[in-house]
Amino acid sequence: MLKYTARRLLYSVIILLFVMFLIYVLMTSLPMGYIEQKAQALAAQKGAGKSYDEWLNDLKAQYGMDKGKVAGFFIWASNAVQGKWGESWKWTIPVTQVFKNTIWYSFILGVISFVFEILIAIPLGIVAAKKQYSFTDYFTTVVSMVCISMPTFFVATLLKYVFSLKLGLFDISGMKTAKVYDTLSSFGKFLDVAKHFVLPSITLIIISIGGLMRYTRTNMLEVLNADYIRTARAKGVSEKKVINYHAFRNTLVPLVTTLGGSLPGLFSGALITETLFAIRGIGYASYNSMVAGDIPFTMFYLSFISILTLLGNLISDLLYGVVDPRVRLE
Repeated sequence: MLKYTARRLLYSVIILLFVMFLIYVLMTSLPMGYIEQKAQALAAQKGAGKSYDEWLNDLKAQYGMDKGKVAGFFIWASNAVQGKWGESWKWTIPVTQVFKNTIWYSFILGVISFVFEILIAIPLGIVAAKKQYSFTDYFTTVVSMVCISMPTFFVATLLKYVFSLKLGLFDISGMKTAKVYDTLSSFGKFLDVAKHFVLPSITLIIISIGGLMRYTRTNMLEVLNADYIRTARAKGVSEKKVINYHAFRNTLVPLVTTLGGSLPGLFSGALITETLFAIRGIGYASYNSMVAGDIPFTMFYLSFISILTLLGNLISDLLYGVVDPRVRLE
């Protein structure tokens, strides 16, 4: 296991280097107007102390844009490994500070949606497979297909219209109630922020349960039609044990792939949902940074997503050995 993990980590590092090189090439190939605009803004600041040309040369040197793609990449990568990602052009603070200020909002939102996705989708998928071709199965199939088909912005808009405009239960967007938040106690402030996370969480849950529900149902049906399930039933094993012990354990193997790939989403942020509801997580910050041409933060965010994706794949592979003893990682 240790050798396998070490080998996979080495492969992941190599892949990450190629991905980061691609990110660097793409970002540094953007129209130079972004850097020129930043240099102009810095030069126009009161007491800047440097001319436009000096700021422009400094910015190019900071990201190795004056030394070619390959040499520039290694300069940028060496700084990144040391945690020197530069200052965000949009937020005018270090990129790592923007990350610290936003990541936990995205993590909380991601955990809530992830937990409810599992609690809702997997049991419904199992029930649909157990009662194949019944009303429950058809109803679950329709619900899952509707959830899969609806885009995020449609679900968010619908929830806002019903629960905010019509019923007045929640604010349309934001993370706290204006003119009220500062007058609340500490616990009241917590409840106020939690209230603003309800609609974004429901949005993420709705758009995510459909795929997992269908995936669970399909794999459960394959397992229930296997020979060893028929043998267990012929031996008189109770249906509850057949479903919950024999069938479900073997359904876990493909589910691990899906759930492992979902883990990076706990930290990567929900860019569209956070932007629509003005939840100031890392997805919201990344969207506004991209729109503003904030190259330093965008490069950091894309690298961060790459790391999370590779980590999710590694976790999925390692969990295979936990849920299925037949898997031999060595």
